[in-house]
Amino acid sequence: MRTGKVLPSLIAALLAVLFASPAIAAGSDEGPVIQITQDPTGQLATMTPHGPIDRSNPFFQALGTNGRSCSSCHAAADGWSVSAADVRARFDATDGTDPIFRLVDGANSPLAAVSTVDARRSAYNMLLKYGDIRVGLPIPANAEFILTAVDDPYGYASAAQLSLFRRPLPATNLRFLTGVQWDARETVAPFKPPMDAGINHRVLVASLSSQARDAVLTHEQGSEPTAEQIAQMVQFELSLTTAQLYDTIAGWLDGAGAMGGPRALANQRFYVGINDPLGADPTGARFTPEAIRLFDTWIARSHDSSHKWARAAILRGQKLFNTLPIAITGVAGLNDVTGKAVIHGHCSTCHNSPNVGNHSTGAPLNIGISAASRRTPDLPLYTLTNITTGESIQTTDPGLALITGKWTDIGKFKGPILRGLAARAPYFHNGSAATLGDVIDFYNQRFNIGITAQQKHDLVMFLRSL
Repeated sequence: MRTGKVLPSLIAALLAVLFASPAIAAGSDEGPVIQITQDPTGQLATMTPHGPIDRSNPFFQALGTNGRSCSSCHAAADGWSVSAADVRARFDATDGTDPIFRLVDGANSPLAAVSTVDARRSAYNMLLKYGDIRVGLPIPANAEFILTAVDDPYGYASAAQLSLFRRPLPATNLRFLTGVQWDARETVAPFKPPMDAGINHRVLVASLSSQARDAVLTHEQGSEPTAEQIAQMVQFELSLTTAQLYDTIAGWLDGAGAMGGPRALANQRFYVGINDPLGADPTGARFTPEAIRLFDTWIARSHDSSHKWARAAILRGQKLFNTLPIAITGVAGLNDVTGKAVIHGHCSTCHNSPNVGNHSTGAPLNIGISAASRRTPDLPLYTLTNITTGESIQTTDPGLALITGKWTDIGKFKGPILRGLAARAPYFHNGSAATLGDVIDFYNQRFNIGITAQQKHDLVMFLRSL
């Protein structure tokens, strides 16, 4: 969590523009519109409340000097993120000159050679392979640790700027957020569980405004955007609701009374702390592991033969997500916070927001994705040493610790919203899981769950239907 980056006066100006300007707040009277795009398993749908998507919004405009816009890394067909497959297609179509390929953060190093097609293919390898953008962050001045060794295959990273390779998060379904960016660095104040939705909405708007401003200044290499431009981008992003609507095997995911697709999601009840597993739900309601119940109606309804077996698999996967026993151990931010060496939970213990799948509170966790044991040769490896104890940790990405400076925050990241997964492979913050099956394999190995081949198949069918 970081504060103080956006001046209070700027935040006030942004809020004033967003909430007071009829020219921006007033949309079309056409009512909700759903835009369909194809993805690897069927059709993804994005719903907007007031007419079709406005392509004149600054979100789609190149506001900087390098030809990029927000949509360069947040494409509708990729779940408003960017898939590695899309990146590779763009490279092939343009010989690596599409605006997404820029040295500032698209390359493995801002000093990489890019004068030929082959050079660009090498320079943008992490973007091409994983869809990763390079984020450069320093060791904080107040950190409880120092950088004692760097193994960067690209010869650039140092304590002044670590190279961190991360996936662009979706620019949709943002009303469910409790942290902005993987490491929450754009979250200008904590999201709190009290039932005053207005406070949290203002925090969300201010955080997204900060993120939009910084994106123009850094990713687009632009000058200071106007408060009106920022407000238009934020309002546009907040208007988007996205989910998988059609599966090539299971058919329409809102069929037979199911709640797949964006329409039900747009009406999904949410508040900070809802269904929190650690008792932070401000209503006092107890946590239920049955966090995602999109397809319950399929239990009692008959289906035509072409979809019957696929829908049965999705139902089994939904049940596994909610009830499969997992002995959760060694997760910083969870086991240490509760004082329990083993927490007997489920997928929904961490993906607890009903029918959304992220944390309903700001709860960054270290599940081990950036551990040295998972390092591949194309990732930098950093050795961090605790100033007080002399203990050392090796990691490919310190995560939240580069924002807070805290030793205990090394390797912590927020859990992303799970809707629209099929469109935005690969997965995890660094794209280290190429497929949803690889995601299941990671958790199976990490927590020694003992998932069978049938269970893996059913979980993948369920996740790709979100």
